[in-house]
Amino acid sequence: MKILVDTHVHTIASGHAYSTLNDYIEEAKIKGLEMFALTDHAIAMPGTADVFHFYNQVVIPREVNGIKILRGTEANVIDFNGTIDVEEKLKDTLDLIIGSFHPICLATGSKKDNTNAYINMMKKDQIQIIGHPGNLQVEIDIEEFVKAAKYYDIAIEINNSTFTTISRKGSEKNCEQIIEMGLKHDAFFTVSSDAHIRYDLGNFTEALSRINKYNVPIEKIVNANSKSMIDFLMRKGKLTNGFY
Repeated sequence: MKILVDTHVHTIASGHAYSTLNDYIEEAKIKGLEMFALTDHAIAMPGTADVFHFYNQVVIPREVNGIKILRGTEANVIDFNGTIDVEEKLKDTLDLIIGSFHPICLATGSKKDNTNAYINMMKKDQIQIIGHPGNLQVEIDIEEFVKAAKYYDIAIEINNSTFTTISRKGSEKNCEQIIEMGLKHDAFFTVSSDAHIRYDLGNFTEALSRINKYNVPIEKIVNANSKSMIDFLMRKGKLTNGFY
């Protein structure tokens, strides 16, 4: 299986990443990707960019050297009511918002609290993807979470860095349970690198090994190629005038 779109990419603007937009364009060309999404951390993450960085993504071309670029952010859930750190006006300017739980932005609660945070975030029609939900540090009711993702048509991220970085070590079992439950409830997925340096762009090796293990159909992966990604975002009310 070949994935041609990377939906989760951090530039130096995130504060703890090490590559520029141009670095990623060059790397995407080398690796044969069609598209990637800029998803620098939103403003509650320590060290990230000012809100004006995200508004000003309108200056970024839709395509450079044959590589299509989505303008987005990785938002942080900041309370158990599902509030994210992206103001309303900004949401409308972005192509893509990933909603993630980072304990540095919201201390983890009970299993019920954490599950409610995710479900409430989905319920508010403000995000299109849930980021790295298999994180062992954030205990959730996996079936309730997946059922909500299906109901609200939110893509569930299978995040390659969850399997390769020390910060989410031990989360493999959760991720596999999420895949199994996603198949049971006919949910949609994204496969992402969560790159913080150019060399990780398009690195889906560990995530794809699990996708293949459970025989996830390519039709259930919204970022399989740029057309399927654009179709998904348009279905979610984004890119309403088309990509160009």
